Amino acid sequence: MNKVRPKKNLGQHFLTDLDIARRIADTVDACPDIPVLEIGPGMGVLTQYLVEKPREVKAVEIDTESVEYLHEHFPRLRDRIIGEDFLRMDLNKVFDGRKFVLTGNYPYDISSQIFFKMLDYRDLIPCCTGMIQREVAQRMASNPGTKAYGILSVLMQAWYDVEYLFTVDEGVFNPPPKVKSAVIRLTRNGVNELGCDERLFKRLVKAVFNQRRKMLRVSLRQLFDKDTMPTPEFFADDMMTRRPEQLSIAEFVDLTNRVEKVLEKKRVE
Repeated sequence: MNKVRPKKNLGQHFLTDLDIARRIADTVDACPDIPVLEIGPGMGVLTQYLVEKPREVKAVEIDTESVEYLHEHFPRLRDRIIGEDFLRMDLNKVFDGRKFVLTGNYPYDISSQIFFKMLDYRDLIPCCTGMIQREVAQRMASNPGTKAYGILSVLMQAWYDVEYLFTVDEGVFNPPPKVKSAVIRLTRNGVNELGCDERLFKRLVKAVFNQRRKMLRVSLRQLFDKDTMPTPEFFADDMMTRRPEQLSIAEFVDLTNRVEKVLEKKRVE
């Protein structure tokens, strides 16, 4: 069949530079000896280099036209192309519960959702690489005290070491996106337990960054109702005069434990 037509509704921007495709494929070598799952292979520009590596490769592709193209041009992958929506998949079933590397040229409009799903399966995915919008990559890799530091920075860096590898210009895609891209690599850090209620941690981080210009003594109030609101002493702490982008992950963990302590105390009163 002819080449696949990029579909705007799927956020498809097909990479055309083979050297960059090869460089992206080589990023998975940091986690050797385990299978690879590629998201959104399109016409297989990255796939062609992944399948040459001495490991099992599968690809998940929601676009039926792309699946047909891959079946024709990559017959060795015929039974390893999953025609599903990655965001709806049970990742435990992909490699029968074995750990794997996640990679791909990720669609811009769902890249954050992909990474949040990855966090739910973090014990299954020790390494993740691939290309995303540069702005998203910068947010993921940014440090406290920077403008880019936010929800994605904290939630990803709590569990993964994030490396910003290199920038990719617009002209190497069909069609060219309106923004630059970047290739990243995420490697599981040594954290197995955060040391706090993980659901409350996520809720707190999202809540305060949604009001990132406000001090914590203001933005934290949305976590409480009239029955659980802390005493004025709670908000008088020096930390409460800071804004969320000034807190490290360890400080977010500490803050989560403080909030949980107040909530538990109010429940028993």
